[in-house]
Amino acid sequence: MYDLLKGGNTVQSLMLGAATGGVNGGDILFQLLAFIILMLLLRKYAWGPLMGIMKERQNFITNEIEAAEASRKEAEEHLATQIQELKQAREEARAIIENAKKQGEAQGEAIIQASREEAERVKESALADIASEREKAVATLRKEVASLSVMIASKVIAKELDERSQEKLIQDYLQEAGEAR
Repeated sequence: MYDLLKGGNTVQSLMLGAATGGVNGGDILFQLLAFIILMLLLRKYAWGPLMGIMKERQNFITNEIEAAEASRKEAEEHLATQIQELKQAREEARAIIENAKKQGEAQGEAIIQASREEAERVKESALADIASEREKAVATLRKEVASLSVMIASKVIAKELDERSQEKLIQDYLQEAGEAR
């Protein structure tokens, strides 16, 4: 190494330096050149395809994530639609039930009103029948009273009786009239 500093023979100095554990410039240059060639070969034949595979894998994963996100959004939209349809169905069911209740109440009221009207008609008919029967009974009674009166009067005239006989005769005819009924 001392010879190198003095400007002595460089080849000898290099060989002497290599043998003694010094730095060999040719070996370094050769190793550097071999390393660069190895790096170029690795880049072309190993890293290029490996990076292509990694890029494809990255694209695949990105696409899968996007597809999963799209599916999730679609599922959320579908869920929101289903919830809305369920709410609408519940409202429709509630409206149908309310309508059925109102119709039931209206029909019940109509039946009650019809029953009341029928009962009133039957009552009025019965009252009319009672009044008619009463009038018939009164007319029949008047006829009987008139005929009894005429009969009693004719018998009284036909028989001149004393007061006691006359009383007995009236009682007999009244009893006869009562039995005739």
